[in-house]
Amino acid sequence: MKFNTTHTLQEIAKIIGCPYVGADDFPVFGMNEIHVVTPGDIVFVDHPKYYDKALQSAATIVLINKEVDCPEGKALLISDDPFRDFNTLTRHFMPFVSAQAAISSTAQIGEGTIIQPNCFIGNHVKIGRNCLIHSNVTVYDHTVIGDDVIIHSGTVLGADAFYYKKRTEGYDQLLSGGRVVIEDQVGIGALCTIDKGVTGDTTIGWGTKIDNQVHVGHDTVIGKKCLIASQTGIAGCVIIKDEVTLWGQVGTTSGITIGEKAVILGQTGVTKSVEGGKTYFGTPIEESREKLKQLANIKRIPELLTKLK
Repeated sequence: MKFNTTHTLQEIAKIIGCPYVGADDFPVFGMNEIHVVTPGDIVFVDHPKYYDKALQSAATIVLINKEVDCPEGKALLISDDPFRDFNTLTRHFMPFVSAQAAISSTAQIGEGTIIQPNCFIGNHVKIGRNCLIHSNVTVYDHTVIGDDVIIHSGTVLGADAFYYKKRTEGYDQLLSGGRVVIEDQVGIGALCTIDKGVTGDTTIGWGTKIDNQVHVGHDTVIGKKCLIASQTGIAGCVIIKDEVTLWGQVGTTSGITIGEKAVILGQTGVTKSVEGGKTYFGTPIEESREKLKQLANIKRIPELLTKLK
C-alpha cells in the first residue's frame, strides 16, 4: 500500500507513538508485507526468527520489537507490539468509510456496463466497460474491475484477509488495506469469494475463468487464461502462473507457486510449489502418473500377500 504523499519517519513514529532510529526526515512511501515490499516501505516483524529476513528485505523502514543494529540506508521504528502498530497505520491511511448508498457516488462505472438489482458497489470502486454484474454481488471499497468482465450472483470481492495473531485473550486480526484487481475478460461464477490483499493486491489475470463456489485468499496472484473449477480453495499469497488449470475441490497451502500450464486434478492438496507443464494429483501432491501407479500397486497388495503364503 503506497501513501498518497511521502511522509517522514518522524511523522510515522508520531502516529504510533514509538521511538525510532534514523533521520527525522527519512522518507516513507508506504507499508507492505515482506513478500511485496519495495524501498520506502514499512515492514513489520515481531519474532526473532524473522528479524534478519525483515532487516535484509527491500523495505527501508522496519517496524520491530527490539532495538537492533540498523542496516545502512535503513531506519527502525521500535515498538512493543509491531502487529498492533501496523494495524494502527492501516487504520490511519486506509480508514473504513461507511456506505451511504448501494452504489457509491465515488464509484467509476464504464460505458455499457450493466449492474443488476441488489448489488453493492463500494467507495472508490472502478469498473470498466461492457461488464455484467449479476444481482447480489458485493464489491468492497477500492476494488478494480477491468473491461468485459462477467460476475455472477452472490460473489463477494474484497472481504478481509484471513490473517490473525493468537493472543491470550483470543485472536487479533491483521487489518486489510489492500485491494482486489480483476483484469479484462475475466469470468467469475456464483458464490465466489475473493479476499483483498493485506497491503497489496489480490489479482485475477486477463481472460481467467472461475467456476462457482471458489475461494481466493489474500494477496494471491492468478495469471492469464487460467481455469479454476468449483469448490477450489486457494490460500493467501499464492502465485498461479498463466494457463494453469485447477479442477474441482483442489486446495492449496499458502505462499506457494504453481508453474505455467500446470494441471492440478480434482481433490488434490497442493502442499508445495510445483513446476509448470505437468499434471499433478493426490495429497501430498505428486505427478499424476506416479500417483496413479502407486494407487494401482496398492490394489495389488492382496494378490502379493497371497503369493507370499
